[in-house]
Amino acid sequence: MKIALDVDGVLADVIHAWLSYNNKVRTTILKSEISEWDFWKRYDINKFEFYEELSMCWKSWKDIPPTETSISHASKELSKMGTVDIVTAREESTHDDVKNWLKMHDIAFKNYVGVAEGAEKAKLDYDIFIDDSPINAESMLARGKSVILYSQPWNLDFADQRAKRIYELKNAVDVIGKIHCN
Repeated sequence: MKIALDVDGVLADVIHAWLSYNNKVRTTILKSEISEWDFWKRYDINKFEFYEELSMCWKSWKDIPPTETSISHASKELSKMGTVDIVTAREESTHDDVKNWLKMHDIAFKNYVGVAEGAEKAKLDYDIFIDDSPINAESMLARGKSVILYSQPWNLDFADQRAKRIYELKNAVDVIGKIHCN
């Protein structure tokens, strides 16, 4: 079994770093106020500026917290179920920073796959995708892929029951076990 594991929003809480930056230079935004994927539109932030700032946050990769405390253990448990690859959409300039972060947090994976846009992930040959983007989930499901949606404030409105929602990465182990048995 091949498992595609996302970084931003699933392993790394990069939005925490971005909010810290944003709240110094703009109006204060709380993570709980982010209720949609493209929330930045609501605050009149340009898409390219937002993604550029996210990339900038990765330059301080040591300061980006994991989404949860047991993320390393959960990644190791997933690796027992099949081949886990990191599949992430980002600027090429941030790949080394992300790899350093993964090493620092002892994340278990076999391959690192970087794509330019999230929509490209759905075209890849994986049995299961673990992601937090409702847009990525939608395109993956449209291609008949199995999706585990890591719950975040920006995907709470995603209601497609074909995607299995988890609140902690360790819960993906049981979900994959059930998917694999069917």
